[in-house]
Amino acid sequence: MGTGERERLVVAVLTYRRPDRIAALVPALVAQAADLERRGGPDVAASVLVVDNDPAGTGARAVDDVRPAGQGWPVTTVVEPEPGIAAARNRALRAGADHDLLVFVDDDEVPGEGWLAALWTTYRETGAQAVTGPVTSTFEAEPDPWVRAGGFYDRAHRAGLATGTVVRTAATNNLLLDLRAVRRAGLAFDPALGLSGGEDTHFTSALTAAGGRIVWCAEAVVADVVPADRLTREYLLARTAGLANSSARVALLLAPGALARARVRARTLAAGLARCAVGSAQTLLAAVRSDVAGDARGRRALARSRGELLAVAGRVLLPYARQG
Repeated sequence: MGTGERERLVVAVLTYRRPDRIAALVPALVAQAADLERRGGPDVAASVLVVDNDPAGTGARAVDDVRPAGQGWPVTTVVEPEPGIAAARNRALRAGADHDLLVFVDDDEVPGEGWLAALWTTYRETGAQAVTGPVTSTFEAEPDPWVRAGGFYDRAHRAGLATGTVVRTAATNNLLLDLRAVRRAGLAFDPALGLSGGEDTHFTSALTAAGGRIVWCAEAVVADVVPADRLTREYLLARTAGLANSSARVALLLAPGALARARVRARTLAAGLARCAVGSAQTLLAAVRSDVAGDARGRRALARSRGELLAVAGRVLLPYARQG
């Protein structure tokens, strides 16, 4: 894109029954948008979109409660009543249809200084169709040693990547998308993954397959704020199984044809069985040695194995399913 053209960028944040978090986050996103406009000058206009996935509109009302009186505020709220993360993300794509760029961020995250400007600058400098960056975890309560040892919130696989490095997939908790490329490729989030997760990996894999480039921006950091109720062993093992299950399902969905799916299923079965054997040995040895770290790693391996083997058997775990 030439520097003389003014691009319209919208930061989209999805929320579901977290009114306190969305009320705290939106003013921070407005500040990021203003910072981007100061840095980008006439080249960019930025705004914020809140997609409330609660049919009762609790998130939209929370945003209205913090909306300043008597002045313009670049924030739009919409309510998406259909349950599921894919439905909410697709609503964001539709609501942002008159924009050039859309940035996804989660409602339990806090953007670092210059986060939005860093994403946009990397996009402009690389000409990529998407830009993603680091997510670090911070904790509302100190995790116990078992949680720390298990590495349940570690994201070391992309640590140290240089800005501009091409990656094949990305999560939507810190992601800039060129909506023109998305529209050209006819992409949307798969509703079949709406309650299980993995919709972001599936979507960004499809973007890559359509010829899009996703690049890394090391300077665009957001912090994931983990509440105390997501530090329990029960939650973390269920989360691990769910992530493994959705990852395996996405790999099967992306496989081009029956033979490729059979190969993916065979690899996943082998990996799941091997992980089960290793995890079982680790937990048994940890019990003998009273080894907290070994127990955490072993149980994490068993949880991953469970998710993978269930996917091979055609079973779907639904961490986003709603109760009641």
